[in-house]
Amino acid sequence: MNAPDDARVRGCGHAGTVEIPIFPLGAVLLPGESLSLQIFEPRYVALVRDCTDGRREPEFGVVLIARGHEVGGGEVRTEVGTVARITEVIELPDSRYRLRCKGTERLRIEKWLDDAPYPRAEAELWPDGPGTDDAASLAGLRERADRLHTLTAQFARRNGIRRPPPSASLDDLPADPTARSYELAARLPIGPTDRQAALSAPDSSSRLTALTTAVDDAIAMMEFRLL
Repeated sequence: MNAPDDARVRGCGHAGTVEIPIFPLGAVLLPGESLSLQIFEPRYVALVRDCTDGRREPEFGVVLIARGHEVGGGEVRTEVGTVARITEVIELPDSRYRLRCKGTERLRIEKWLDDAPYPRAEAELWPDGPGTDDAASLAGLRERADRLHTLTAQFARRNGIRRPPPSASLDDLPADPTARSYELAARLPIGPTDRQAALSAPDSSSRLTALTTAVDDAIAMMEFRLL
């Protein structure tokens, strides 16, 4: 495929609104997380080839599929995602690829474009707003995570599960508030909807509030299941 002439398509490393390929997934990629993908669907094979042709930044946006499936198209997508930078490409037989990527920056979709030859959107980077001191929120979240692990272990023992899930380690977190809040979202045992809420929070302190709500909901559910 020929490289588009418009320099805006070269990736989200540029300021303002840019055109970027989008990979909708049934999972949430957070900034700082690693992502491995098996590529076989023709539209995403085309996406990989365009992203790795050396004429643009090797990156694409990842957004959560709110409703639908990864294969076949027609899915409903969220409006907030993460830039995934390709760090390794392994070409496989039958026009397939294995990718390793790293989540870098958060993005916000401004306008969806035509899906031919693959999903694309006009998007802008969305850095965190200023947050407040999160010491108290972080301490409360640690207590809740410990409580959730205790309840989960009790549930596992009651139901004959030999190896209960390990406790999420909330130690050795980054010093930067934004990176720390994303790391917490990555480590806590929460589902895609709660991870998306954390990703969509406007700042680090709001993200901790969203994570606290998610863990509280998980605790309440586990307590109900233990009745």
